[in-house]
Amino acid sequence: MRAIKMKNLTRQLLRVATIAAVSLLTHAVQAAAPGITGTTFNLQAKSAYITQPDGASVYSWGYGCSSAPSGFSPAAIGATQGANCPDMQLPGPTLIVNQGDVVTVKLTNNLPAAAGNTSILFPGFTVTTPDGSAGLLTHEAAVGATVTYTFTATTPGTHSYYSGTQGDLQVEMGLYGAIIVLPNPAPAACTGRSNDAARTANTEADFRLAKAAYNHNDTCYDREYLFQFSEMDPKIHRAAEEIATCAGTCPTDMNSVATEPYHPAYYMINGRSMPDDMDPNYTVQYPHQPYNGNPHMHPGELTLLRIIGQGRWQHPFHEHGNHVRVLARDGNLLLAPSSGTPGPTTPLAGPLMFTTTTTPGQTIDGIFQWTGKGLNWDVFGHTNDPNKPTAAATCTPDSNGYNSDTSAPNYYEWCGDHNKALESKPFGAVGSGGPMTLPDPNIVANGPWYSGSPYLGGDATIRAIGATPIPPSGTVANSPTDEAGFAYMWHSHNEREITTNNIFPGGMLMMMLVDPRAYVIDESK
Repeated sequence: MRAIKMKNLTRQLLRVATIAAVSLLTHAVQAAAPGITGTTFNLQAKSAYITQPDGASVYSWGYGCSSAPSGFSPAAIGATQGANCPDMQLPGPTLIVNQGDVVTVKLTNNLPAAAGNTSILFPGFTVTTPDGSAGLLTHEAAVGATVTYTFTATTPGTHSYYSGTQGDLQVEMGLYGAIIVLPNPAPAACTGRSNDAARTANTEADFRLAKAAYNHNDTCYDREYLFQFSEMDPKIHRAAEEIATCAGTCPTDMNSVATEPYHPAYYMINGRSMPDDMDPNYTVQYPHQPYNGNPHMHPGELTLLRIIGQGRWQHPFHEHGNHVRVLARDGNLLLAPSSGTPGPTTPLAGPLMFTTTTTPGQTIDGIFQWTGKGLNWDVFGHTNDPNKPTAAATCTPDSNGYNSDTSAPNYYEWCGDHNKALESKPFGAVGSGGPMTLPDPNIVANGPWYSGSPYLGGDATIRAIGATPIPPSGTVANSPTDEAGFAYMWHSHNEREITTNNIFPGGMLMMMLVDPRAYVIDESK
């Protein structure tokens, strides 16, 4: 047994090292917020096995498509990544609809007979159900039967859906998913509030579901990511599996499955644990876990985070690099008090959050932005030294002090730090310590994903040692259009939750990469 555990540990650590390196290469895996579109969704509840990085195959339940959906979004991801909606997935299919749509969800119960009835709750919407059997919280479908839910998508934003039957077991087993309601109409004032011009100037595709999260001028964004946080206690899943697959004298229902005391061993983002969450969407090795979590952005971009607590516990999601401006909770915009009717120009009143706690059943929409402002050194590596190839770079500030040239590789640079050298200071010292001598690339770890330079951009090796460098043996010289971005860990601040079955790293952990503007972020890869 000990040898098997050590083998799994070695396998995981090797895999983490490989994935971590690959995630920082030029052709890194992207994320976005993929899902299925339409107004009628034919779903089913079914059992299957999901995988974990420690090699475990965990018996689970989940929602999936019982027939092909109307379409997939974003379309570019579906075309290149082989988008699919399996008959069971964890989390369930992300349903993407427009505000005002009349949405119909038909749920067929294909769970094992011992599981009994199942259902779906749609918090925040008024639901009608013409069929099924009355349950404690909503109408339910018996095993083999179908129940129909209809509601109007009145409120834009991010919403959750999950089982309303024996929730302590069925939600734990994986019966949950997300609904994204796009504002209709989107605010007309989005022009100038995001970086559309820079995207166009750099011929970068647009992978947003919409230009704004809500019918409000200050909810415009440049790219978006959906993160669903959940945990899993394998003892509960094993107990349910034993009943469902029993061939002898067995319990006829799941009432004997003990859901307390609760001891999760797996902590997941979008149904995967790190490093699996950094593999592409719709990867074939995760047939029932189609969604990943691997965000990228350019300096200055407004990145919309759609966050849902889908499990039983709270998870303190910490986004390194900056705070998150909360826009809404449960689809409700946080607006300042107004003497009149709130509208698209009413000031937002959401707080800046160091950690966005994922409360069970609650959703949060927030904006994250990284600019490098105030670091007091030029993160793009510009210098007044005429012998360096970046000396000619300029920074023309806009009204907010950021570089206004949307076609420049240093677009949105904080001009107050332009040409400032990286300074050295003894620990605890006050004031300037003078320019820092950058490390000699011959004596630091090098490779195609690290150049030995602290600067943002693919030509960081050249910036570090001059215009005519002699790269160390084995070093791959990066071009200005390579990635070479800043990587920030985004993770649960409960340290136990960044392990997989008590092995670090794993669990609720991923990387946010801030990529130079010259690097084209392609969410379809």
